[in-house]
Amino acid sequence: MDAFELNKHGKIVFPSNCFPDLDFSTFDTLEQLDAVVRRDFDAKAPTGTHILEQIKTGSYESKFELMRDMALNLFWANRFKMTMFDVRPTRWADVPRTRDDVFVPVQTPWHEAETKVAAVFSAYPNLPAQWDDEVEDSIFEILFDVFGHRRNHATKLSPVVPTVAELLSDPANQTLRLNKFDPDFRRYSYTEIIDCNEDVAELEALHRWSMVLHNQYPWGRSEAALVAVSELRDDDYVVVFHPRDREVANFLTRIAAGHPPKKAAMAVPEVIAPVRPYPAIDVRNDFVVQPRIEAIAAAHGDQVCTNEDLIRNSAYNWSPMSAAEIRDKTGIEQRRYTSGSIEELSLRAARSALAHAGVGPEQIGAVIVCTCTSSRLIPSIATWISGALGIEQTHSSFDLVAACAGLSYGLAEAVRILQEVRRPVLVVCAEKFSDKIGNVRPSRMIFGDGAAALIIGPAPEGAPPDIEYIQTYASGPTSQVNSILWPNPAFGNNITVYGPEVKALAGRYLVQMLDDVKALPDPDGVADSLLASVELIIPHQANKTMVIDLATGAGLSPDQLYFNIEKVGNASSASIPLAIHDAVRDRVITAPTRVFAPGFGAGAVAGYAILRVDPAVVALDDPVALPAESNTIVESLTVPAAADMALAFG
Repeated sequence: MDAFELNKHGKIVFPSNCFPDLDFSTFDTLEQLDAVVRRDFDAKAPTGTHILEQIKTGSYESKFELMRDMALNLFWANRFKMTMFDVRPTRWADVPRTRDDVFVPVQTPWHEAETKVAAVFSAYPNLPAQWDDEVEDSIFEILFDVFGHRRNHATKLSPVVPTVAELLSDPANQTLRLNKFDPDFRRYSYTEIIDCNEDVAELEALHRWSMVLHNQYPWGRSEAALVAVSELRDDDYVVVFHPRDREVANFLTRIAAGHPPKKAAMAVPEVIAPVRPYPAIDVRNDFVVQPRIEAIAAAHGDQVCTNEDLIRNSAYNWSPMSAAEIRDKTGIEQRRYTSGSIEELSLRAARSALAHAGVGPEQIGAVIVCTCTSSRLIPSIATWISGALGIEQTHSSFDLVAACAGLSYGLAEAVRILQEVRRPVLVVCAEKFSDKIGNVRPSRMIFGDGAAALIIGPAPEGAPPDIEYIQTYASGPTSQVNSILWPNPAFGNNITVYGPEVKALAGRYLVQMLDDVKALPDPDGVADSLLASVELIIPHQANKTMVIDLATGAGLSPDQLYFNIEKVGNASSASIPLAIHDAVRDRVITAPTRVFAPGFGAGAVAGYAILRVDPAVVALDDPVALPAESNTIVESLTVPAAADMALAFG
């Protein structure tokens, strides 16, 4: 399914947040599946017994609180059905008896079902609405219709559903019988669910949940009953489970075989310090060709996703959180996504930078793309951009994976290459996270899309460099190296952030970088140190709350730092150059300014650059779409024509 789409009301919607879609290709054992199910369903879901106790003790303060628990309970009760199987009511006489890919569950009656259902029915009208009585009552009607007619006990459900032969092996086994089945029973369409629209974000999310849950029981609720399999008649309808897709079928086959592949856990090595520290690169004294920043251009994502949008799209496995709480936790009010590809986003930034610098494709000596979210390996984005720009040849074009330290890594390589080619180097920092998040809430709260491009050319003879110092680092304890993962099989191959480890690596590197810069001299010989000569600090826009906390602990003042993360989110390698662009746009930088730009992040990488930023080199126009001829280039490069295939392969 699409990572996001705009519904008919112009609102951004994340389909994966309401349609559970586990990637079964990543599971080899029931234990692995169980761990994911417990994390996504059990950890947040109250049992029916818990809901009953909450009602008895008067713990629910609003209708919404009760309904949210009902919905979480129903997702939990359907955790295997909705993630593994297509459910098809089938006449008993037509159910195959010997196939190993057709399943009918053995059901256990829900313990004290009548008491629990009656308690919910009685409690709801006496609770106050949290926002809107009419809307909340309409959602309750859908939810209670499902909750009130649930038949099975959910605590000990198994993902391995019996085959028909296994069901029949004991005549006392119970399953669900539909006394009457209407093939035209009302189901909500995908479009209806996506187009759900409520004024209150939390109610919109709950309304979507209720429609998804309704579709899990496509039959008249009052017509369903648990009966012993021996009582089934040919014209009775039963609920038959079919594997949802080939990956689920393959997983069930692996489990039945009982021989999952064994993967040995890698031993955690002792962390050993380097024999001596790595000195910062003193560009002025270490290189002959001095670098000049000829242009900085930005390409922000075209789609705004606010914190309110996140709450409207609250997933079935999210604990309660408000838009204001997301802002307080991260410092982010919105993030930007791109409707296009990362290649298109990169090309937008590159073209803008070339135009602003007045540099033609024939002048570019190298193209470096810094990204950790490319979904392509061949050709690399850098070589793709080289072709899309009409460059016949470069000295080198390559992608560089250094995550949130991408700018410092990219600038270090650009300055080195500049010594050889003595002509402009195009550095593009680009990320597209929006299609790599799924329903992982910490990632959804933080990451955005964006690209920035810099033209690094040779400075005039005798002129000082615009890039004065560069430093890069990598590695540390494996817990920090693996603190941000993508793809992560445990989270459906979506990007995952382990917060405490990220904060530990960021704090470690920030102190180290500040100590480095304090020990370096002011290139102009005026201030006591390089740090004292810095006029503005533009850090990696990781998490504003976290970075300010770490910076304050390291002796910095928040007013020394510039952030644009409130409106852009965390764009990893692109975050610092996007912030430099926005600092000029916001008139925080109005004259040539010495900037300290520290970055740190995934893979336990880090680095910084000391830059002289002249606002004149920043391209403030940010076209939001490629021109028509660019789209033609994109199409021709990504979808080879049949004639091209014939030429290549005969």
